[in-house]
Amino acid sequence: MHSKQLIVWSPINFGRRTELGTLFFACFLFGVAGVHAQDSSSSSGTAVPQQVEPVQHESIVVTGTFTPVPETELDRSISVIETDKQELLYQNWVDYLDLSPSVDLRRRAPADVQGDLSIRGSTFGQTLVLLNGLRMNDAQTGHHDMDLPLPTDAVQRIEVLRGAGSTLYGSDAMAGAINVITARPQRSDLRIGAGVGNFGVNQQSASASLLWGKFDTQFDAERDFSSGFRVDRDYRVLSLFSSTGAQTRLGHSQLMLAYSDKPYGADQFYGPFNSWERTKSWFTGLKQDLGSNTEFDFGFRRHTDEFVLFRDNPPTFENNHIDKSWQAGLRRHQQLSKNSTLFYGGEGIHESITSNNLGDHDRSRGAVYLDYDVRAFKRFSFSVGAREEVFSARHGEFSPTAAAGVWLTPELKLKGSASRAFRLPSYTDLYYHDPANIGNPNLRPERAWDYEGGLLWNPGGRFKTELTSFERLDRDVIDYVRTSSSSPYMAENLQKLNFTGVEASVEMRLPDDAHLEISYTVVHGAREALSGVQAKYAFNYPKQDAVVAWSGRLPGKFIARTRIGVIDRYASDPYGLWDAAVAREFNHVAAHLGLSNITDAAYEEIPGVIMPGRSLVFGLDFFWHPRKR
Repeated sequence: MHSKQLIVWSPINFGRRTELGTLFFACFLFGVAGVHAQDSSSSSGTAVPQQVEPVQHESIVVTGTFTPVPETELDRSISVIETDKQELLYQNWVDYLDLSPSVDLRRRAPADVQGDLSIRGSTFGQTLVLLNGLRMNDAQTGHHDMDLPLPTDAVQRIEVLRGAGSTLYGSDAMAGAINVITARPQRSDLRIGAGVGNFGVNQQSASASLLWGKFDTQFDAERDFSSGFRVDRDYRVLSLFSSTGAQTRLGHSQLMLAYSDKPYGADQFYGPFNSWERTKSWFTGLKQDLGSNTEFDFGFRRHTDEFVLFRDNPPTFENNHIDKSWQAGLRRHQQLSKNSTLFYGGEGIHESITSNNLGDHDRSRGAVYLDYDVRAFKRFSFSVGAREEVFSARHGEFSPTAAAGVWLTPELKLKGSASRAFRLPSYTDLYYHDPANIGNPNLRPERAWDYEGGLLWNPGGRFKTELTSFERLDRDVIDYVRTSSSSPYMAENLQKLNFTGVEASVEMRLPDDAHLEISYTVVHGAREALSGVQAKYAFNYPKQDAVVAWSGRLPGKFIARTRIGVIDRYASDPYGLWDAAVAREFNHVAAHLGLSNITDAAYEEIPGVIMPGRSLVFGLDFFWHPRKR
């Protein structure tokens, strides 16, 4: 279990007409300046211990392949964000996603109140969200896919799969998936924390863990309150999560229980209305080893959404939705030879909704999959797999995939993949209706082919760089369209939306545990002419996104981090985002300070939804743990 520090991400506005290249150059200078400030501390009059060359600890990744492998051995594009290594420098786990420029987190408010997630130019419904490998996407609407009952202290790392993933995970993983991995306690521990800031921000958190022989348990709680930076933008977030594990003769067992409650003002969230919304989530999950080669998974998620169109006059228009999702899966792997493994399994999913607007509906589907994997570390690897997901006697989706990689030299790897993916319509896509939006019960599932190829140069130790080119061909994309501004939006299937792009990143490990990453993503989208029809969601992606992020130690036993991101979004002017935080830990207390929107920039991630201005949060954490023997 770990302690926590607070930070709020923030934008910086460099000018509405400024070129993106100039902005990225400014970001680079800021990152270098941070490194220079770090290095200059060792030239002061104070003696500094001799620096020790850092040992490279490569992450073992469980996303994007059927078995955990080292990050550099993956043949797919994966980003691994180790949240426990910067555990004191973030106030909310979703803020970590700002470190990946291929991920577009379109937030309507801070504190994980509501955000739409997309990858590589996709719509928000085309990204799958997982919690320890269990599906968390909302059957009602993709707007709630990120509405997870998950305190920040519970998260150990986030794995971001870029590119189609339906062979592994089924529906929704058209453009990619994120898998949030929770922490397992390393010792018995207790921590409580609190923070205050402007806009009436008031935060509390607590974590407790117990490690006893082959048994471990951890409980995390988090509360985040704000009176709002403007009228009808207040929020109150409560999240609870527990994880209990045990080692038995069968193998490892893990039981997860979670709950969240989020009432918030939703002014302009879905149009020119002073709305109000409240969502609640309940989740339970079980992961059980059945010997060394088999695993059983089970998950249940219940989500409620109460939406009032006019907060000052609720009877005018109000929606109440309750959706439930059940999932169960059995996975098995069999070693065929020293370097080859066969993976196979099956899954079942049942979803239902009860709603005064959408009606009462339910649907079930089942899937079987098979994957053959050959892997000779630091030489070559390839895998071929397929999944058949059946929705009814007359309809199913077949999702094949192939990936391969070869080490051209001990430091240079060439890799590539091709995959097919699909997404089922949400219940909102099918049945929703209000004065401005109308669903369509005749919608077809979305389909896509995804291709990528890239080079990884990993000389080891202090440096790693990667370059990837990708293409996604979307068909039957679900979007809301209209013929004039006075007409309501209607849900329709759109054809021939193609996205191509390039991702580039450089990571450097620096003295004093410092880390610098410079990354850049460019996406180009093309679509078939819509003959005067206006689409609502399909084209609101970042054409270019650049990130410079630095973290490390400062003199006086302080730790700090900073991030500058520059976004050039489709049909809008470029803008910059800047966040920073600093903290210091004492014997049983940690003090932390986070700044957001340092330049008080005005910007929107969702058209029409204004984001907060400059803010500051200060907090203290108190913690206890037994002395090491």
